[in-house]
Amino acid sequence: MENQQVSEGKQQWKVLVRLLAYAKPHSKTIGLAFCLLILTTVGDILGPILVKVFIDDYLKPRNLSFEPLFMLGAAYLGIQILNVIISYFQLLKFQEIALKIIQEIRIDVFSKVQSLGLKFFDKTPAGSIVSRVTNDTEAIKDMFVTVLVTFIQSGFLITGIFIAMFILDVKLALFCLVILPVIFFIMNLYRKLSSKFYHDMRERLSQLNAKLSESIQGMGIIQVFRQEKRMREEFGVTNEKHYTAGMRNIKVDGLLLRPAIDLVYVGALIIVLSYFGVSSFESPIQIGVLYAFVNYLDRFFEPVNNMMMRLSLYQQAIVAASRVFNVLDEQEVSPSQKETANRIQEGEIEFRDVSFSYDGKRDVLKNISFTAKPGETVALVGHTGSGKSSIINLMMRFYEFERGEILVDGHSIKEYPEKELRTKMGLVLQDPFLFFGTVADNIRLHNEKMSMEEVEAAAKFVQAHPFIEKLEGGYEHQMVERGSTLSSGQRQLIAFARTVAASPKILILDEATANIDTETEEAIQEALSRMRKGRTTIAIAHRLSTIQDAELILVLHQGEIVERGSHQELLSLRGLYYKMYLLQNNLADRIEDVVS
Repeated sequence: MENQQVSEGKQQWKVLVRLLAYAKPHSKTIGLAFCLLILTTVGDILGPILVKVFIDDYLKPRNLSFEPLFMLGAAYLGIQILNVIISYFQLLKFQEIALKIIQEIRIDVFSKVQSLGLKFFDKTPAGSIVSRVTNDTEAIKDMFVTVLVTFIQSGFLITGIFIAMFILDVKLALFCLVILPVIFFIMNLYRKLSSKFYHDMRERLSQLNAKLSESIQGMGIIQVFRQEKRMREEFGVTNEKHYTAGMRNIKVDGLLLRPAIDLVYVGALIIVLSYFGVSSFESPIQIGVLYAFVNYLDRFFEPVNNMMMRLSLYQQAIVAASRVFNVLDEQEVSPSQKETANRIQEGEIEFRDVSFSYDGKRDVLKNISFTAKPGETVALVGHTGSGKSSIINLMMRFYEFERGEILVDGHSIKEYPEKELRTKMGLVLQDPFLFFGTVADNIRLHNEKMSMEEVEAAAKFVQAHPFIEKLEGGYEHQMVERGSTLSSGQRQLIAFARTVAASPKILILDEATANIDTETEEAIQEALSRMRKGRTTIAIAHRLSTIQDAELILVLHQGEIVERGSHQELLSLRGLYYKMYLLQNNLADRIEDVVS
């Protein structure tokens, strides 16, 4: 248990050091803020000394000359006014630094998320990722904005107060030093106890976000199947666990923060008053020194209380930062590409004995080999789970593969720059994703070099122009997230226009006509045949009628290619493809003949 606590302490220290590394580029501004902080600390310390001088040198001996008293009062008032002004600019500078650091962390996390491989998103709920980028970075901001500023300011003030105490009375100041180990003990005890509770709280908050995100995305299914009660109960269970973790931490806060420190303060006050009480039997005591000590003691515990009250925010921030850094350190990044001079010219694709597994245990692709020549269409057909989408995922470099080779124009697909692959490959999915923005923005994907004429030409090419013109604002029609106000077919047509506008050399279609009605499909099949000219096309198809003109059709079953050939060749084999064809054309009765 002790080793575990030491390990946690070292881990928290590493997280803090890594966080502070973000402050390095702002060293000049931090230096200025520290100078202002020193000035405010000096101002806080000088105040009680001036009052002490007034009591012992003027009030007690009744030396009430106007001029020195006026100068003393003016000095005290001037210091307080200057302190307010300097404190304002000092806090402003620290806040500015903190907000800039959080900006940098958020950009780093967002950029990292953009670079992560799809395998990471397969195993991590979207709500959990959102929680890391928003809630966790917000907790870090609270630490930089309030905690560190408070800790630094309090540290300076406590140091200054002890210096002033030693100047006034060395023996009493040494007595007061006993307070420090007690305070450090309480702070360390709080850190150890609260750390695990905050870990639990952040994890529960992440689960709440994940559950909320899932509910919003699946709202249609939830309502159709009347799952509202079940979802509410599941959310309630997670919410209750978050509440329980929060209550544990509140109990620790209630015991070790203000109450414990107040108890130490009372003990310190008793020591100071007892010291002066005992000293008064031997010699007269200076009232001003007594006032200054009590005042300094009060001022000493004010920053201590501030630090203790901020410890909870500090613990939350450290836990949140460790979660953020877990994302930044995530190794499941997108497959890397070599920065070579290779360029895709013809678009010939070759798979050589490619095998692949998502989990490293069960192969979803087994020794896949085929060649797609420039301008040819290779269609992938098969039942659900046969491996069709996995071939597309490897072709698009969404996942890394280790066994076999994928070649494009005779070079390994790994030896092309990522930009070259993304530019020369066009992907249209069964469920297209449209961004918030205008129709034109979704077609050009904010490529400012693409003119409006080119956008319209792409839309006309895929027969999307007529329905776009009917929208309010036409190509400037503002779409909501995911384009949910459009029909499935309309979203698919815009996705086609987006791909055509990019003018790729290789076209990859993942059941691209699945959401298009029969009349629209006829028009788009003509557009697709024009798109495929001069381009290598790999198409996943469930409806066999859409790929009958493909030069090569691959029939997959449990990750293997079991049949290959043209439409007519595969029908003549009277195998799996033939059975699928009969089923789709309501000729199931003829399957009996094939089986027999």
